[in-house]
Amino acid sequence: MITFLIALVALVVGFVLYGTLVEKIFGIEPERKTPALTQTDGVDYVPMKPWRIFLVQFLNIAGLGPIFGAIMGIFYGPAAFLWIVFGTIFAGGVHDFMSGMMSLRQNGASLPELVGSQLGGGVKTLLRVFTPILLTLLTTTFLSGPAALLQGLCELPSVFVQGHMMPVMWVAIIFLYYIFATVLPVDKLIGRFYPLFGAILLFMGVGIMIVMLGWHAGEMPELTDGLHNRQTNGLPLFPMMFVSIACGAVSGFHATQSPLMARCITNERQGRWIFYGAMVCEGILALIWAAGAGTFFADPENGVYGIDGLQAFAAAHKGENIAALVVDRLSRSWLGTVGGILAIVGVIAAPVTSGDTALRSARLIAADIFNLPQKKILNRFIIAIPLFLCVFGLLFVDFNVVWRYFAWTNQTMAVFTLWAATLFLYKQEWKLESGRLEKKRYPFGYLITLVPALFMTMVSMSYILIAPEGLSLSVEHRWIGYLIAGLVTLGCLVGFVCGRKRTLANA
Repeated sequence: MITFLIALVALVVGFVLYGTLVEKIFGIEPERKTPALTQTDGVDYVPMKPWRIFLVQFLNIAGLGPIFGAIMGIFYGPAAFLWIVFGTIFAGGVHDFMSGMMSLRQNGASLPELVGSQLGGGVKTLLRVFTPILLTLLTTTFLSGPAALLQGLCELPSVFVQGHMMPVMWVAIIFLYYIFATVLPVDKLIGRFYPLFGAILLFMGVGIMIVMLGWHAGEMPELTDGLHNRQTNGLPLFPMMFVSIACGAVSGFHATQSPLMARCITNERQGRWIFYGAMVCEGILALIWAAGAGTFFADPENGVYGIDGLQAFAAAHKGENIAALVVDRLSRSWLGTVGGILAIVGVIAAPVTSGDTALRSARLIAADIFNLPQKKILNRFIIAIPLFLCVFGLLFVDFNVVWRYFAWTNQTMAVFTLWAATLFLYKQEWKLESGRLEKKRYPFGYLITLVPALFMTMVSMSYILIAPEGLSLSVEHRWIGYLIAGLVTLGCLVGFVCGRKRTLANA
């Protein structure tokens, strides 16, 4: 319990102190008119109230990540708590704030456009291909997970399709909903109903936390239990845990969602609360679910440690969606029938609503690529239909495989965003006075993004070399993967240091 409470307080304090510092380094301009006011189109650029935008942003970025990802992350042990806390404060919150505010300053630009503006046309072209792939993978995972939960909630049989079980009826219903949410104006469906779903998700998290602290405090994992790897599949804690817990710490997917809300914000003062604040709330949600999954399966009378019980449960249900099973059993047991159903509904709403906004982001990115205005609904369908077909095809691939590839592309996207933010802040450090460049108030402010950019570069590179879905280096050869990843990370740092003057000259 002590570890959980300290982590909870740290997240709140991090928002107040570090979030304020990040805001000052960025340099908000409250008097600047936002794209929601200058480019209102009634479809994507729509002014909305700050509290509504916050709940929509929170729901958009939450998805399965802080729930399923946190559950899978606690398999590695209490070290997961440290990554959730420090990742959220120093990486995820900064990443989300910078991507949202950079988009705000660039008239609501989508991720490839705002990253390309800093890293060049080649990177922009790469992300124009890479980002839609990420978003379709994410939509598929965020469709399969809630469909499985709904299937269990209604106790309906699944259909065996292409080597795995598929809840066909719920997949069809959610897919139909995605079509409407992707093409309708943002304030008609998303802005109207998502705040309610966001509130349910927060309520569910608070309920789990109260039960856990009130009745199971003595069974919760603690840092004093050790930071060693508790995973039994032979995979290393680094970088695997740092990819498993993505949305609960830092997630490239969030940078695709922030521009959606950047097109609805009416004042730059709202940025820290909406972007950084939503990320901290997501970190708190991940903390609750990681602790809950690591506590629920404890059996003190028989000397069973919570994470050991979780490992045994996973082994007994090999081949199934473990995270979905944990959510279902934990919610029903701790919150009772009604509370459990509400909790599961909250967990279902999060990924479903993130899935449709992922498709919405993909539509807007494609619209930027083809320069196709989106005011006409026909133009929206022209872009959306191919995206729907891609998602439908991926449904026939095993969920666990799609999730792993999504996790890596997700963290790789965060790498690009953090490097773009680093260059943006470096340019912001300087001002032109009497024909000479002089530093502004916060010299070396770019370190707030440079440090997490280096760390996530190391994580992403080493993962694709070591993970089973990558090169799958054997245990005795993993040092090669770490060495290559380290050299790539060092090369990025050298490139940044050597190219700063040229970057400034171009700016």
